[in-house]
This record gives sequence, C-alpha cells and structure tokens, in this order.
Amino acid sequence: MSTNVWPREPASGERLGAAEIRRQPEDFRVEELPSWQPSGDGEHDVLWVEKREANTQWVADRLARFADVRRGAVSYAGLKDRFAVTRQWFSVHLPGRQVDWSALQDVAFDVLQVARHHRKLRIGTLAGNRFRIRLFHAAITPQALDERIVRLREHGCPNYFGPQRFGHDGANLRLAEALANGRRLPRHKRGFALSAARAQIFNAVLEQRVLASPWARNIDGDVAMMEGSNAVFATADESADTLVQRFADHDIHPTGPLWGDGKPMTAGTAAALEHEVADTLPVLTAALVNARMAQARRSLRVTLADLEREPVSDQISDLCFSLPPGSYATAVLNEVAELNGVGSPA
Repeated sequence: MSTNVWPREPASGERLGAAEIRRQPEDFRVEELPSWQPSGDGEHDVLWVEKREANTQWVADRLARFADVRRGAVSYAGLKDRFAVTRQWFSVHLPGRQVDWSALQDVAFDVLQVARHHRKLRIGTLAGNRFRIRLFHAAITPQALDERIVRLREHGCPNYFGPQRFGHDGANLRLAEALANGRRLPRHKRGFALSAARAQIFNAVLEQRVLASPWARNIDGDVAMMEGSNAVFATADESADTLVQRFADHDIHPTGPLWGDGKPMTAGTAAALEHEVADTLPVLTAALVNARMAQARRSLRVTLADLEREPVSDQISDLCFSLPPGSYATAVLNEVAELNGVGSPA
C-alpha cells in the first residue's frame, strides 16, 4: 500500500519556491485558544503549560508522577508538536487535594498558571490554535509572499490532514492495513490506525476537488458545513445563486467524507467522486467498515482571515494565523513553499 500521504498540488497556484522552517524549536510557536474559562472551583487543577521539545503525552506523564496520581487523571484538549514551543492547558483530577505546582522544575516545560476547574479537559474542547511560524525564504521575495497571503485570505486553504496524522513514513496506515487483515491492536494503536485511514481517504477526495479547480465551490449532490460549526446540510436545498454567494463569503464550505460504515450523505456527482476515490483504497475502507466507524463529514476548506506576515528581514518572515481544532499548519505552508525542516511534509 502506498504511503504517499501528502498532496502533490496546492490550490493557490504553484508554490513560490524553496523555504525552511524549524531551524530551532522557537521558530514554530503554537498557543491554544480555549473554548472555556477556569470556573475557579471543582476537583481539577487546570495548568497553563509552556513546553519546548517535548510531546504532550510525555508532559502529561510527568505531571501525573509529580502529583502522584494515575496517568488517567491527567488530560488535555489537544496534542501539540514536539519540535516547537507550545502553550496548552492540562487538567489534573485532584479531589480533596492540593498540589504545590511551583515546586515542579523541568527543563522541558514550565507551569505558567494554575486554576481550579469543575471538569476534566477533553480532546477537542478548543476554539482553535494560534500559530507563529518563522519562514526562511531566501528564494522567495517578500512581495510574492504578500501576494500569496492576500490570495489565501480571500479564498481560504484546503483543509488537508497533515503528515503527522499518518505517523513516520506512513506507519499508521500500515497499522490500518494490519487491522483490516484481522490483526488485533492495542487500543491506542487502533485509534491511530483508524484516524489515519480516514485522513488518507479524505485527503485523496480533497486533492481530486483541488485538481478540478475551482475547488471551493458547490458541485451536484454536495453537503456543506457552516463556518465555525459542524452543522451540515445538503446544498440541493438552496438556490444556486445563494450558494455561490455563501461559498464566496465563507459562510459555508464544501465537505469531504470521514469514511465509515454506511453511505456518505452526498448524492450525484459528489457521491460518485467520493466512491471512486474510496474504491482505490479498499484496505482502508475495509478497516473502517469492519470497525463500525460511523460516516461523518469534515470541511474541505479552512478560512484564513487573520493570516499575516511579520517581516524579520528580506529573507525571513513570521507567518501568523489561527486555525480551528483539527486543522494543520502544514496545510497552510503547503500552499506557500516547498519546505525543508523538522516536521515538513515529505
């Protein structure tokens, strides 16, 4: 099975040239945008943590050991990159207890703030993430970058799953193949396998939509998603003129399949395209159907209304932007340059 997990064609025109990211962790900064505020009471400590060259699960293990609680008592809203400087919230279940977090010293992370909260954090309880990524672009002029940024703000970006979803060299896809062949996997590996299978099918559908430019438009039988929501509806229920305007205004976005058991919500041309792509990936679809994963939808487009460039020099810029939960900065960078650096698309 192919492990080519990254799209070949950007939607915004040819990439502008070669560039580099992540010469050091400080070149890639991510900060969670929470969808909640600490309540001030309850059984959980919530910790605002800045980490450097450490993955989220390792930090959670360290917090559990320090607080002398089981690992399951520590949770978080999202996984963050390792080779980066990131800020995120963790929660620790401490009924009837207090912990002196100021006594925790670690070279890989700092606890910046502690508050009390009435519930544990769960994956996805975020408004999004804010990125500041340093781009070393000796082969790309600032003017060309600014023109591309204007285009991305106007048209948005394909909402591809990033290469990190698939594991090193596509390892999570090979797990999905093993799962489809009847192999039993530990629960966490099973989750990685199924997520990677869904992501590969979604990316393949999205790439076909991009190749059939204009890509972020309605086609026969489409299902659209509301901006800022997971609510979806069949576009056949609205007039063509209304749909054109709503897509242009980024009020709604076309969607692609998160494959599973049953039929996708699409019809007509959209359904035919999705089934044609899925038929080229029978091992992955079998893994998802056998696992009884329910069909779901994901937006094919992500809005970049706040994308901006902050110049450091003529050859270095910081790209700053926000993304909703589950969207990848690598998908944005894929629209700009051929990248080198830690964690760059292969």
